[in-house]
Amino acid sequence: MTTLNENNPPEGCPIEGLLKTLSGKWKPQIFQLAAQGPLRFNSLLRQLPQSNKQSLSVALKEMEEAELLVKTIIQQKPLHIEYELSSKGRAMIEVFRQLEAVLLNPTA
Repeated sequence: MTTLNENNPPEGCPIEGLLKTLSGKWKPQIFQLAAQGPLRFNSLLRQLPQSNKQSLSVALKEMEEAELLVKTIIQQKPLHIEYELSSKGRAMIEVFRQLEAVLLNPTA
């Protein structure tokens, strides 16, 4: 018989999954920037000056695998890639706005 350890929530907890999906280096910042519109990789490098190519690549790939971002290859010269929030990602914007409002004004 196993006992529930309070430090390890039960598997399948949706909130824990959400937090894990958006935790990690640069993911919150990428999400915030993607909420404003499509992103290009080099633009992200400039907007997140402490970042590097490898950490951004990993974060973008993980967010794409979590279906928060959609990667689009633009067939123009020069060829480029854009990332934008998926419908799942866009649905989360309002949730984060509400959390932000509570954190900025806890007495409301």
